Amino acid sequence: MLGRPLDRSTARIWALESGGLDQPGVIWCGTLPGGLFRSTDHGQSWEMMRALWDHPKRKQWSAGGADLPGLHSICIDPRSSQRVWVAVSTGGIWFTEDGGASWTQRGNGMRAEYVPPEMAHDPVAQDVHRLVQCPAAPQRMWVQHHNGIFVSSDEGRTFKEITGVEPSSFGFAVVVHPREPDTAWFVPEIKDEKRTPQEGKLVVTRTRDGGKTFDILANGLPQWHAYDVVYRHALGLDDTGDKVALGSTTGGLWVSEDQGENWACVTHTLPPVYAVRFA
Repeated sequence: MLGRPLDRSTARIWALESGGLDQPGVIWCGTLPGGLFRSTDHGQSWEMMRALWDHPKRKQWSAGGADLPGLHSICIDPRSSQRVWVAVSTGGIWFTEDGGASWTQRGNGMRAEYVPPEMAHDPVAQDVHRLVQCPAAPQRMWVQHHNGIFVSSDEGRTFKEITGVEPSSFGFAVVVHPREPDTAWFVPEIKDEKRTPQEGKLVVTRTRDGGKTFDILANGLPQWHAYDVVYRHALGLDDTGDKVALGSTTGGLWVSEDQGENWACVTHTLPPVYAVRFA
């Protein structure tokens, strides 16, 4: 894309996911520049998924907001850990059902405003910011995309855009309830030119009905002069689906124990927060 050779060394570890209950010791790792790796010995050694790296369409991946494409989302099917979805920024969604031996493109129905019109609906052109999957209903997948919010009910084959979301459908993070596939949380931001919360108010949006309506959750979050950007891995949900946590680029960390209705500030003096998980 840049018209010059690139150093194909690991610039960033962008995603780590365990291999599933039927594969103890397996870890999947996504990197910048778009490499996918798997370890079968708790991370002591790693194998590159050459079938994805050598796929002819990988040459069409672009960089999004970085100098290189990055593989940031990994979803392991709870029914079989041989089935894995990954998302690339910008390269779309990819799926394997044989543990990485072969890969197919998914993601029809998403759209990209930043490419020529004839390429807008090409799955490989999609800048997926985050892909998540409901554990209790793996066919339901949610995407926070550069151009909005999308939802799939057929394992990512096709997506439907959710429109009219206030205060914004742009953002980076999304989490889905572990047992309720229609319930998901997002953190809206101003798009492109000014990556900060709308009107300086940090809020979380939540849908309980598959995107038909959204609640704006703000109680306990800063509502003036807020410049907090929440990265794609910095919104976390626990296994109960009740506790939500978010961290921001300004070093803030907030936790809610009632699905986002009320938030408590844990600290505002951390370095920029890149990821939040519940142990």
